[in-house]
Amino acid sequence: MKKLDTQSPDFKAELKALLAFETAQNPEIDRIVADICADVQKRGDAALIEYTNRFDGTSAQTIDDLILTQDDLQSAFERLPENIQTALKTAARRVESYHKHQKMESWTYEDEDGTLLGQQITPLDRVGIYVPGGKAAYPSSVIMNAMPAHVAGVKEIIMVVPTPKGERNDIVLAAAFVAGVTKVFTVGGAQAVAALAYGTESVPQVDKITGPGNAFVAAAKRRVFGVVGIDMVAGPSEILVIADGTTPADWVAMDLFSQAEHDEIAQAILIGTSPAYLDEVQTAMNRLIETMPRRAIVEASLGNRGAMILAKDLDEACEIANYISPEHLELSVENPQEWAKKIRHAGAIFMGRYTSESLGDYCAGPNHVLPTSRTARFSSPLGTYDFQKRSSLIQVSEQGAQKLGKTASVLAHGESLTAHARAAEFRLKG
Repeated sequence: MKKLDTQSPDFKAELKALLAFETAQNPEIDRIVADICADVQKRGDAALIEYTNRFDGTSAQTIDDLILTQDDLQSAFERLPENIQTALKTAARRVESYHKHQKMESWTYEDEDGTLLGQQITPLDRVGIYVPGGKAAYPSSVIMNAMPAHVAGVKEIIMVVPTPKGERNDIVLAAAFVAGVTKVFTVGGAQAVAALAYGTESVPQVDKITGPGNAFVAAAKRRVFGVVGIDMVAGPSEILVIADGTTPADWVAMDLFSQAEHDEIAQAILIGTSPAYLDEVQTAMNRLIETMPRRAIVEASLGNRGAMILAKDLDEACEIANYISPEHLELSVENPQEWAKKIRHAGAIFMGRYTSESLGDYCAGPNHVLPTSRTARFSSPLGTYDFQKRSSLIQVSEQGAQKLGKTASVLAHGESLTAHARAAEFRLKG
């Protein structure tokens, strides 16, 4: 891992270079995705079947070959060992409980002339969740995307998941059963995003699409945004650990590995205030890397984008964290709640030495769909509020119309919008 020191005159430039990540869209991917989306929009189910067979190596003859029902999901759940069933239910219950606290409620108030103002909260009608398939299975992604929609009151949750060579993953389908998914289509890629956005003869058009995917999925989500809502276009996974030296080095080393093992462009950064402790963590990493099945990925990630930063104190460490605005921030320090007050920008803050980031990935309760690539400066984790809409409520009383009408009339005439002004003036007395 790179070694940076905040006292170095080149530190700011080195940190900026470390965080730099090319997020520009790939023109070739965009071209391919544009063609796929247009074809699915035009030909519907036929295009969806064709692309699924081509890209996933399946042999679907009709769309029914790509549809799973509630009975299919329940069967997948029942085939699992009891300990996995219990783990899925526990995770779903905790995620549900947390997200119930986020649910927005409607409100109103009356001003002095009897005019009623307020806000009406309603759930989206139908959402689509994209779940990656292929080399890895992500039941946690199902729970984190579906459960807040369920809590919000969304009536239909449509899941799409690729099944290369037709291989269906029981734990992913079981997670869909536990999280209340309505229907599953075993399709993936840009074609799945297009089907959800535009609708086909069999895939219902949704109001919003959430969930992670590869570069083609990300490009498709960008393209259909505006036709439907999306959660975000996520970048590589990130972890930043601030450690005061009181946490065992092995724990911190493994926390850094936990994000580095995602892929070669994931980012793991450690900020410490003691050179000796940073050396201790490095020694632990050198030893523990031998035990990692995904060693090559971890080493590439840490070598490409990882770093250890020596800060003069924890106050400076927190300021650096605010600049980095990480997806996951671990405060592996004494009195973590006090230090958390100094953090302005982070997707999720994991407080104290016993709070490994991996607990948040699976079962702590808060959502693991988090802003990346410094977007925590202006965006938030996926939550129940992402599946609810706000409508303004305005009921002007007769008395209120006299006062507001005069104000609106003046402003409307100032904008040369005569009909606006007269609509307000018609309601004035005398």
